[in-house]
Amino acid sequence: MRLLLNGEEREIADIASIADLVFALGLDARKVAVERNLEIAPRSTYADTALADGDRIEIVTFIGGG
Repeated sequence: MRLLLNGEEREIADIASIADLVFALGLDARKVAVERNLEIAPRSTYADTALADGDRIEIVTFIGGG
């Protein structure tokens, strides 16, 4: 599947949902925000939100600091 991920076209295999993508990228779902095709996906829907070829995905990772 081809996705535009954070502005970069990427070919990613064996993913069906946002949850699969976050896991495949090695990210902690509790520490990211995901936007699919210009709409923010609620964390509670990651497993149910199917991805399609050509989707535009933006992922922002939260970091702590002080």
